[in-house]
Amino acid sequence: MTKKIFLHVGCGYSNINNTPFQESEWNEIRLDIDPKKNPDIIGSIVHMNNIKNHSIDALYSSHNIEHLYPHEVEPALREFKRVLNPSTGFAIITCPDIKRICGMVSKGRLHESAYESVIGPITPFDILYGNSKSIQKGNLHMAHHCGFTEESLASELTKSHFTDIAIMTRSVPPFDIWSIGTCYNTSKEELKDLADKYFP
Repeated sequence: MTKKIFLHVGCGYSNINNTPFQESEWNEIRLDIDPKKNPDIIGSIVHMNNIKNHSIDALYSSHNIEHLYPHEVEPALREFKRVLNPSTGFAIITCPDIKRICGMVSKGRLHESAYESVIGPITPFDILYGNSKSIQKGNLHMAHHCGFTEESLASELTKSHFTDIAIMTRSVPPFDIWSIGTCYNTSKEELKDLADKYFP
């Protein structure tokens, strides 16, 4: 059986084992702006010039669209859609849920631990502005320049002409939003099946 290809954008050090995609079904292409992460392709998610139109079956973007400036979000999502197969392609995008994080901030918990990660405690301040320790080490590309709620992410996907959209939020750490945008028309049942398969 020929495996399908998914593009793991902003992959960092992660690989297929840290994604919802199963190795038995998918081949992974890793893209990152930082050459230290040893990606297959070095580049920005705003300009993925090394990737041909309609050449990718699925795309996975985990916690990197918040690193963009607001004016870069729509161009990046349009790039996502451009590289995807128009008949079967879909994107899985996850990012922090600013609405939930701001709830913590409103209770005076800006610098308290929201949850523990593999790199240590993560605070609402880190979620809003980027991981302080990483930025302090000179990794300025790790700063956060925008943020999303469930509603705003759905709006951005719609503006970028994704056809059908499903979104969920998690009220448990890491307090994130998960979305799926397809390049093709789906039934409610088909969209639910995709969300059930790829959402946590």
